[in-house]
Parts: sequence; C-alpha cells; structure tokens
Amino acid sequence: MHFLTEKLWFPNIEEATLDGLLAIGGDLSTERLLLAYNSGIFPWYEDGQPVLWWSPNPRMVLKPNKFKMSKSLRKTIRDKKFTITFNKDFKSVISYCASVPRKGQNGTWITKEMQQAYIALHNTGNAVSVEVWKDNKLVGGLYGIDLPNKKVFCGESMFSLVSDASKVAFYHLTEFVKAKDYKLIDCQIYNEHLESLGAEEMERADFLRILDSK
Repeated sequence: MHFLTEKLWFPNIEEATLDGLLAIGGDLSTERLLLAYNSGIFPWYEDGQPVLWWSPNPRMVLKPNKFKMSKSLRKTIRDKKFTITFNKDFKSVISYCASVPRKGQNGTWITKEMQQAYIALHNTGNAVSVEVWKDNKLVGGLYGIDLPNKKVFCGESMFSLVSDASKVAFYHLTEFVKAKDYKLIDCQIYNEHLESLGAEEMERADFLRILDSK
C-alpha cells in the first residue's frame, strides 16, 4: 500500500487492492483532486480516517443515452413539477448530500473537509451542481466533477427531500452531458438505485481507456 506525502502523484492503478483501495494520505487540494479524477481515482473515507484513494474494478458508469426513465418519472418531468438550475447553490447541495439520511447508511463520508475541498473545486469551475426546486425551496440535487477535456462527468452524490427530486436532477444531468457529447457519467461503485436508472458495471481497464481517449 502506498502512503502519499505532499508530493503530487499517484501510484499505478494496477497496484490497487481487490476492493479498489490504491493509496492512503496526501491532501484534498484542488490540484490533487483534479489529478485523481483525471486518472480514474477518487477519495472516499470517513471522519477520523486518513484520506483513502480508490479506483475500483469494475466501475459503475452510465452511458448518457442509456438513462432509464419510468412512466411516473416521465410524467413528473412532462408536468414540470420542479424548477431546475445548474450551479445556483452548490454549497447547499453538498451540505444536503452530507446530511440527508440514506437507507442502510449511518453517517456520511462527505466530511467537512470534503465539503470545503469540493466547494473550492466549484469555485474554480471544476465541480458542478444540479438543483431541483419546488415552491422556491431546494428539494433535491446532485454534484460532481466535470472533465470536459475527457468528455466524462464524475458523479459524486445526490439527495432528495421529496419523491423523484434526485431522479429529476440525474435526468437533467444526462441531458446536459448528452448536449456536450460526453461519453460517460462515472458513478464509481455499484448500487441498485443507479442500476435502476440505467447505470452498469464496466471493467476498470475499459473505463480508463475511455477516460484517456481523445
């Protein structure tokens, strides 16, 4: 296992453990985070732990044209029950992603340190939020890292305070990346909810080839 210092680098991804853990330590500077995402690596850890860097195999991804829309979600979007914005309130989105309880999860991996780091990324134009509003109240959203030179969007987290709000945010994200001819939305790790929306697992080597292609 590699232990990172202040030097800005990451080990070869092939050195990751079977569960995808690649390195420990380092920091969450904007420069290191951008190097990580551009290399197919992301941080994921809990309070009290050092920063843990991951590159799992397989990788959960969504090809934008494979987004699955249920009849009820289609009706919700058609009826324009929500107002959608981009980058209007990044701080609130990441705060809600950290604080809204999730089924089967205790606590959050989006620590205060993580929030500050991604707000810094947003301030440099590298992190994007999608907001879902109802009656002028923020009721859902998501955020992630935008890699326009790679044609890949790295989704980080989403939240919902009312039914379908996070799904609506995800739908509008897929429309955003389709308009830019993006290849993938990186969803990182398998879960059933993402699968129900059309995401699928891909071999890490294939994911890296897409990330590195021009």
